[in-house]
Formats: sequence, C-alpha cells, structure tokens
Amino acid sequence: MADWIIHQFTITFITDNRYRLFVSGFFNTLIIVSGAVVIGVVIGTLVAIVRVSHSQTVRLGHRPNVAFTSLNRLCEGYLAIFRGTPLVVQLLIMYYIIFRSLDNGILVAILTFGVNSGAYVAEIVRAGITSVDYGQIEAGRSLGLTASQTMSRIVLPQAFKNILPAIGNEVVTLVKETSIAGYVTVRDFAQAGEYIRSRTLEPYFSLIFIAIVYFLLVWLISRGFKVIEKRLNRSSRV
Repeated sequence: MADWIIHQFTITFITDNRYRLFVSGFFNTLIIVSGAVVIGVVIGTLVAIVRVSHSQTVRLGHRPNVAFTSLNRLCEGYLAIFRGTPLVVQLLIMYYIIFRSLDNGILVAILTFGVNSGAYVAEIVRAGITSVDYGQIEAGRSLGLTASQTMSRIVLPQAFKNILPAIGNEVVTLVKETSIAGYVTVRDFAQAGEYIRSRTLEPYFSLIFIAIVYFLLVWLISRGFKVIEKRLNRSSRV
C-alpha cells in the first residue's frame, strides 16, 4: 500500500515536474476568479441601480424618458440572456465567435465569467436596495441630496450589509464554475489535473487533489465573508 501511494504521488507531482502544472493552473484560476468578481460586481451594481431607479421613477408617477426606458430594457434583456443560457455555451460563443481574433483564453474566460456573474449579482444587489426602507430615500432627498448621492451614501451602504452573504455565495459558485475554463484551452487548476491524469492514466491523486484544493479555497472564501459579516454587524450595533 505504501509503495502504491509513493508511486502515485511520484507520477502525479514529481515526474516531469508536474507539480508546476498544478501551481500555474491554480494561479490561472485565481486570476480568472479575481477578474470575474470585479467585473461581475461592477456590472451587477450598475444594472441593479438602473432597474431600481426606473421602477422608482414609475412608482412616483413620472414617465421615464426614452433613453432611460431603452437602457432599462437593455438591462432586462442582458439578465434574460445570461441567466437563461448555460454558462459553458456562453464561454464557447465568446471564445469561438465574439472574441475569435483574441488569442487569450484567460482574458476571454474572465470576461465571460464576469459578465455571467454580473447578471446574478444584479438581482442580488437589486434585492438589497429594495430591502432598504423607502422612507430613508425620501429623507435623503428632503435633506437636499441628489438621487445619486442618496443611492451612494444612504442606500448602497445598507444594502451591502444585507446582500453580503448572497455575494459570498455567488463568489463561491464562481470559483467552482471556473473549472470549465478548460473548454477554451485555458490551463486552469482543474484542466491541469485532467492533463496530468491523461498522462499518468491514474485518476486517484490528481482528481482527489483537485477536489481537496477547491474545497479548501471555497472554505477560506466562506470564512472570509463570515468574518467581514460579523465585523459589519458589530459596527452597526455600536
């Protein structure tokens, strides 16, 4: 048994310096996740603000201008498309059709995962914004704040506390979803393990190692969000 373990470990990590494939793949995964999170949060927040502002305008009995209405419909179409189609199909379309001249799989993966995540973040942020009592918005406007100032100084800080757990879940989901980046020739962590498995013809160490690392990464991210959530709750009680 010990000899078998040593042999499996050797052919998986030591032979031909295969551990370097895991290391480079892991860093590629971190790059993709980091870039996608930034893009997703930015796009999701902007889309949520547009949708909430449009609905509030209608709620107040005002008629939105044509440009604002068109922008809102564009956001609704964006949400419908990216939430209604498989992520792997979006990735393939982005790589082989939209960005076929861009010879950079990692960048395409970042853009695809980021735009896809933005569709889900938008609904999370929108729910967080609508959870803030409308009276606080009216209070901000009565103090002379503009709509954008009220949103940035009063609504969004409170909404952030409400949506933090959901954002954490989205980041965790994004980490696991990036394992399909290998479909567009990206040597991410999962693809590195699959490549080594195809060379050794032994699935045990490579696949189990991938699962353990993903589990630890997700656990660390979850713990990080819980720590932030606890600190925010403490500060709100002070």
